[in-house]
Order: sequence, then structure tokens, then C-alpha cells
Amino acid sequence: MLPLDDLSSLALFAQVVRLRSFSAAARECKIAKSAVSRRVARLEDRFGVRLLQRSTRAVSVTEEGVRVYEHCAALLAAAVAAERVAGAAGEGVRGTLRINAPVTFAQLHLAPAIASFLAQQPGVDVSLSTDDPIVDIVEGGFDVTIRIGRLRDSALVARKLATDRLVICASPAYLARKGEPVTPADLLRHNCLHYTLVPRDAEWRFRGKDGPLSVPARGNFEAGNGTVLHRAALEGLGLAVLPSFMVAQDVAAGRLALVLEGQRRGEIGIYAVAAHRRQMPPRVRAFLDFLSGYFRGFARETIPKSVARLERSR
Repeated sequence: MLPLDDLSSLALFAQVVRLRSFSAAARECKIAKSAVSRRVARLEDRFGVRLLQRSTRAVSVTEEGVRVYEHCAALLAAAVAAERVAGAAGEGVRGTLRINAPVTFAQLHLAPAIASFLAQQPGVDVSLSTDDPIVDIVEGGFDVTIRIGRLRDSALVARKLATDRLVICASPAYLARKGEPVTPADLLRHNCLHYTLVPRDAEWRFRGKDGPLSVPARGNFEAGNGTVLHRAALEGLGLAVLPSFMVAQDVAAGRLALVLEGQRRGEIGIYAVAAHRRQMPPRVRAFLDFLSGYFRGFARETIPKSVARLERSR
């Protein structure tokens, strides 16, 4: 492979051939005529052939020079085409937007948001993948990822969309069988479902009189997917710690009930994350701006902190 310096020398050679003049090529490239002459001479030394015949009155191309120029012309055409594509990308919102998000949040909230965004931006396509584990935005080739929780990578560009909270919930049928926990210590006699992407001591953490209190809760079911854990709670399997956005409708309909309200610090952030602030494609910036407006009322749709516990079935 040619060194990068030789590639620029080939471009200079092509300009000399096109303009039939070292002086004209130097003026167009805004460098000294002597520099152009030296660069072409180095190419000739490297290739071991003469590319140009020079005289005081004119410049002519040798047979070998013509063959080299054909390839140089293709190189320059590709560079011009690349510049035009990049310029067109900056003129409007278009292209494919690659997004990654947690499974349940994507199903409940992000999918309708994307539908609204695409209605506004017909030049954009969206490729959405869903994973509960946190993915590497750069290695995964994503433009935007949605993250729920606390951000640790300060190198990323994060736009906070909303604040939610973690709640403890169970079905009324389960609570009728096992009773309602009144204190965190009561969890020791309950079936506490486990979300495997979070350590147990962080999952079942509460406000204690002397600081944070972690309860060694245990249960007979665990899963690495919030949707699965949600379904298990609805089926009456046990207690689960879930984001309020995931269970708000079930609480309102009486399918789930909250317990130990006000006894834990469970506030979480919902973020749209991009890899770089500089040279952000218009489609990414437009999507981040759209999400900020779309989720502005998100907190009002989730469970208020002062929610009244629903009446249990007897």
C-alpha cells in the first residue's frame, strides 16, 4: 500500500496533467511551484519511470504517465464523490439511525416515540435492537442507546429524558396468600424475585435509621429480562423490584399493588446516550431533540410517589 504522502503526490500529478502546467497546479492547490515539482519528481523516483516531459515552454505526459494518470483520475473522482455525499448528509436529516434500548422500555414507550419521529422525518430509517444488559455504543455501532439507571461513562454524551423510580410490587393474590410486608425485615419470609443484571444487595436496598440497609432477600425465580420478571409478578409468583413505568398501568388496574412505599431510595434516570458531541450527524441530533420533547410529560404518566395503595382482594 502506498504511503499517504504518495497519495497526495499522485493527486498533485493528476492536477499537473489536467492543467498541463506546474504553475497552474501550484496555484490551484495553493502551494509553491517548486513543491509540486519536487513531489512529482519523488513519484518518478519511486516508480522508476518518467511520468512527465518538462521543457521551458510546455509539459507533456509520457506513455507511462498516461497509464498512471488514468488511475489518479479515478482516485480524484472518488474523493469528489465522497465530498458530495458528506455535504449532502449535512444538508438535511436523512440516513439510518441505529438505536439500542432495554426490551420493555422499547416495547412500551420507545416504539411509539420512534413512530412519531419517523412521521416527522421521512428521510430517516431506524434500526432498533433491544437488550437489557448495557451494550457498548461504539463497539455495537449504535448512534443512540437508551440507558436506565446511573451513568458511569463520562466520555459519552447523555441527554436526560426523564426521572423514574423503582418500586416493589406483587399481585393482590400473592399478598392475600403471604401477607403484606410492613418493614424491610419482613422480606425474609417472602419470595423475592431477582433481576440478575443487578446485585441482590443493590436490588433490595432500603433507607435504614443509620443509613442504607440491604436485606438478604431470596426467592425461587430469577431472570435477566425485566419483561419476564414483570410477568412472573403478575402471575403471583412473588415480589419484584421494577421501574414504575413498567407497572403503572397494572397498578392502576389493580393487577399489581405496591408495598414498602417510601422506605427505599429508588430514583433512576432515563437517558438517551450518543457517542460524540462533535460532528454529530443531523439525524442523531434531531432524534435527541425529539426525545427530549416527547418524554417531557413522562413523569406524570408513571406512578406518583404519593400513590395510594390499592385495596387488596379479600
